[in-house]
Amino acid sequence: MEVILKEDVINLGYKDDIVTVKNGYGRNYLIPLKKAVLATESAKKVLAENLKQRAHKLAKIKQDAEDLAAKLNGKAITIATKASASGKIFGSVTNIQVADALEKEGLTVDRKTIAIAEPIKELGDYEIAIKLHREVSCKINVSVVAE
Repeated sequence: MEVILKEDVINLGYKDDIVTVKNGYGRNYLIPLKKAVLATESAKKVLAENLKQRAHKLAKIKQDAEDLAAKLNGKAITIATKASASGKIFGSVTNIQVADALEKEGLTVDRKTIAIAEPIKELGDYEIAIKLHREVSCKINVSVVAE
């Protein structure tokens, strides 16, 4: 089943992408939650017209994402957290804490765009990817230290 995504769906695609999904996933999840519509011929024509009209807006959004990526790329932040004597963290460092640390530095990043590959449960240095746009991503360095 082909559907047109109405919003970004993690591990599936971005808004206005035409993707092929299994029938049950489309019928029972994406379409009822209004995350997608069925990709009929008329819906594809409407989508093509909308994309033509929004082309210059998308270029501006991409440029803003590239500017933010230039500021973020290679940026080093430090997160202080409670830890045991052996270096284990009580809990873990999440994308919310990384977003808050970037906010303190004056850089606003949506926490949903921060991709932490594995849970951070020990003190140390980590490299974290931030996906700002479908074509723009950057990496930051995060140092987790004990309070």
